[in-house]
Amino acid sequence: MNQMHYTQNQTKIARVYLRVSTDEQNLERQEKLIEEIKKQGFYIAGVYSEKASGTIQNRPELQKLINDLQTNDYVVAEKIDRICRLPLNQAEELINKIKEKGARLYIPDIIDFSEIIDNTDNEIGKIVLDSVQTIILKIALQMAYEDYQTRRKRQKEGIEIAKAQNKYNGRRPNLELHEKILELREGHFTIQKIASLLNVSISTVKRVISKRPPI
Repeated sequence: MNQMHYTQNQTKIARVYLRVSTDEQNLERQEKLIEEIKKQGFYIAGVYSEKASGTIQNRPELQKLINDLQTNDYVVAEKIDRICRLPLNQAEELINKIKEKGARLYIPDIIDFSEIIDNTDNEIGKIVLDSVQTIILKIALQMAYEDYQTRRKRQKEGIEIAKAQNKYNGRRPNLELHEKILELREGHFTIQKIASLLNVSISTVKRVISKRPPI
């Protein structure tokens, strides 16, 4: 999405990040967040959406968002795990990139002391609140990563049980998506262009093309 200009008197500037992990999921539920934060007085300077795993640090749209950030912007996401599901040290590196731009995270389910910190003249109080905010964020990031690890473990266990009972057939393919990929490929579109047009990963496009039966 192209960067938008805004005036000096608009103090709550939001750049919204929307992410799902797989081609079978959609962004509809997260998109409701945009209307919610508008009601809270935010100006939407940009919306950045992609389908990618939260365990990948260098996601194109997230990196674009960070590059577009200006001082005092808010990075808004539905939950912290939409930003990342990385190990804590990598997660903090990512968050620090946002802070280095002079921007802030705004996640609805995480307590935010930003405005209190801005409006207090007590320097010690600012330091204490900032420290508490940092601790809360670290806990949220760690929980997001642990939740991801737990989900993976349970999924693996479930697959093993299903295989033992001869009930595992693998994930059902999205046939409509596969047809679109093959149609575009037959139209001589590049793999990168197909992934961009259909908002899917390059690996998904390659996998579908590789399974195409010979003509």
